[in-house]
Amino acid sequence: MNDASLNFFETLLNTPGVSGYEEPVQQVVRDYAAPFVDSMKTDNHGNLILCKNPDADIRLMFAGHCDQIGLLVSYIDDNGFIYTQTVGGWDPQQLIGQNMTIWAKDGPVEGVIARKAIHLLDEGERKKVVRTKELWIDIGARDREEAESLVRVGDSVTLRLGMTKLRNGLITAPATDNRTGVWVAVEALRLAAEMDVKIGIYAVSTVQEEIGLRGARTAAFGINPHVGVAIDVTHATDCPKIDPNQNGKIKLGGGPVIVRGPNVNNKINTRLHELASAGQLPAQTKALGRAAPNDSNVIQTNRAGVATGLIGIPNRYMHSSVEVISLDDIENSALLLAAFANSIAATDEFVPGL
Repeated sequence: MNDASLNFFETLLNTPGVSGYEEPVQQVVRDYAAPFVDSMKTDNHGNLILCKNPDADIRLMFAGHCDQIGLLVSYIDDNGFIYTQTVGGWDPQQLIGQNMTIWAKDGPVEGVIARKAIHLLDEGERKKVVRTKELWIDIGARDREEAESLVRVGDSVTLRLGMTKLRNGLITAPATDNRTGVWVAVEALRLAAEMDVKIGIYAVSTVQEEIGLRGARTAAFGINPHVGVAIDVTHATDCPKIDPNQNGKIKLGGGPVIVRGPNVNNKINTRLHELASAGQLPAQTKALGRAAPNDSNVIQTNRAGVATGLIGIPNRYMHSSVEVISLDDIENSALLLAAFANSIAATDEFVPGL
């Protein structure tokens, strides 16, 4: 991975984008992609659509959602403590003891989420699983008036952002779900453009996936692609306490996960595996026996149907402050999808059984 690409990825991870509040992260994508795309637009929903060869007859859509789970400020009490509601799927236990950032109008406001000290918890409280509504953010305000001078109801909140490098090419950060998918979609377009690809490629940084796959639905309707590939994280199983019997054997550094099942076109699945083998790129396989809970779901059922593929990026500890991914996996995913784009010809047929 070159320095510019790595810097782009780190900047994505350092930029907030709670569902419905994705404008800052979309600007990061816009600035990076401007030199190598032919067109760029943001639709009314907030999806950022990058395109190479917009006049081509064949349209290929890459989709990675840019939104992350987060919180919204819902109430400020008389003492200046801030209560929130969740955006997306949270395990409340992941929030206790976390450093948080409120993305306010005049700039970020730092705070913490905690609970009573262990010494002050009675026996019943120690056994109780805490609920999100019982947690609050402490920004150090003296009272409601001071807090309200800084923060408004409806401001978005994230875990404190930032990337930390681990050993063996691994990194940890909040929001690798799914800034990894955005990065792969954009890098795949950039690499395909360097190959002088002839088809139309639409790399879409989609919005509001975490609250119902909303952005991919509207973006796919507008683009009307012949082929679509969603890129999202998938659960790595190479750590303790995860049973591979149902989740498969998925490891960090093992390469992109090419998903197989009813949400995926078999011809696309086969071609991705063939291209990985031909390019000596590592790849893994995962079975999914239902409609995927990600953008591939709504891309496949767009209009009269879209030939759809799904690439998973192995991720440990999803929806936490310490998600872990491999930089090699995202780089190899981008290389595979660039090769896939370059392999598609106008005469290709992806109708099942034909």
